[in-house]
Amino acid sequence: MELTELSATELARAIRAGTMSAVEVVEAHLSLLAEVNPVINAVVAQRFAQARAEAVAADARLAAGQPVPPLLGVPCTVKESIAVAGMPNTAGVVARRGALAPRSAPVVQRLVDAGAIVLGVTNTSEMCLWVEAENRLYGRTRNPYDPARTAGGSSGGEGAVVGSGASPFGLGSDIGGSIRIPAFCCGVFGHKPSRGLVPATGNQPPVGGGSARLFTNGVLARRAEDLLPLLRLIAGPDGVDPLVPAPVDVPDAGPLRGLTVLVTEDAWPVPTSDELLFARERAAGALAAAGARVEHRRMPRLRRACDLYITTLARTSEQTAREVLGAESVRLLRRGGPHTVATRVLLVAEAVHGRIPTRWAGQLVAAGRALADELCAAIGDAVLLHPPLATAAPRHGRTVGRPWWLGHAVPFNLAGLPVTQVPLGLNPAGLPLGVQVAAGPGRDALTITVARELERVFGGWIRPPYRSFTYYGQNRGQNSDSGRWSEERDDGRQA
Repeated sequence: MELTELSATELARAIRAGTMSAVEVVEAHLSLLAEVNPVINAVVAQRFAQARAEAVAADARLAAGQPVPPLLGVPCTVKESIAVAGMPNTAGVVARRGALAPRSAPVVQRLVDAGAIVLGVTNTSEMCLWVEAENRLYGRTRNPYDPARTAGGSSGGEGAVVGSGASPFGLGSDIGGSIRIPAFCCGVFGHKPSRGLVPATGNQPPVGGGSARLFTNGVLARRAEDLLPLLRLIAGPDGVDPLVPAPVDVPDAGPLRGLTVLVTEDAWPVPTSDELLFARERAAGALAAAGARVEHRRMPRLRRACDLYITTLARTSEQTAREVLGAESVRLLRRGGPHTVATRVLLVAEAVHGRIPTRWAGQLVAAGRALADELCAAIGDAVLLHPPLATAAPRHGRTVGRPWWLGHAVPFNLAGLPVTQVPLGLNPAGLPLGVQVAAGPGRDALTITVARELERVFGGWIRPPYRSFTYYGQNRGQNSDSGRWSEERDDGRQA
């Protein structure tokens, strides 16, 4: 395999063994990033000079015989909404233009302390609140398999840069599928950790109130073997996040033989495409071949999860979207203003939702907790296979104003369960297929073990056909003033 196809684990091992240098590894990824980023618009602020200097220092540290941390010299990227010292930290909100993070979030600092080299920060949806990575500060991120389609959101920049091969892994965050949806759309692995495992400190907007129970930081990677080591590096208390109060352990999972694999039926609010359901059946068959016992189970109550999730998020957050944007910014909600169509729709929906009687809203929040408990009990010691989305990556703008696109992801946020998104090859149109693997609380290693087995059988991440980048660029043109590729229409539809 090419250097930009290796896992972070393999890269770190090769650097320690001296078969390749940190400088070589970083330069290879920067070279590929220079090729693909003008099209996918994933990395929106770079620190290439610092990364090169850190790679030189890593090689010098190794040559001097100094202690070698586990990720020495391995490049990575970070979602722009997660603080990286000295880098933009706006969450795509125009009113925060120019805001720089004074210090790195604990999850970032833990990777840096482990020797990782941050290449830059990646695009997100405005306020991290939609399933497309687009905002009026950085524009729109495009899918590396088909730039006419979404890379997902809100961690869409991470999905696109890791999916392109230009970063071996990255940090994202997930409050409603924001790691798993981009990982699916861009054909890579994404892991949403269990509630209480990874601190949320250093995110923008800050997470607080009851909605913090829906949120977690996590990882995206092109190879499954990186997920567990990375999770162990970023897990544990930071003295700030009250949901991570004590040291945590992420034990290894046992063998798959004898494991119960649940396959959900009748469990989503909109029809799911046959190709995704067939891909999931193939995954179940592969696990059965490894000795697991497969059981199909109807879970119709999960169809309510989207409504219950939206009410929980709206009624338990410390800040409304309107407050996050600021009064002056909200005043400019006109077409062509500083907000995306998705945000304008969100603000209208927030205002309408605010009219729901408090008693009724309280009943919906309570129903969400009951559904979460029911889901945890149903999974027990098993794993659950669930579609990641209704279809393969949709075209840009097709998700706007359609909250049901969240329906496949949000049950696991309500329950705080670990979920690993696993790529399962490409459909006839060349778009990634995949499946979500969920388990009981704290059983993160089990979902990752299942992911590794499915990667062994189906191959995992497949490098995108870069010829499509050239074709797209020739037909869309480039803005010579900004060096960035032309955007679609402001209303979110294709030009």
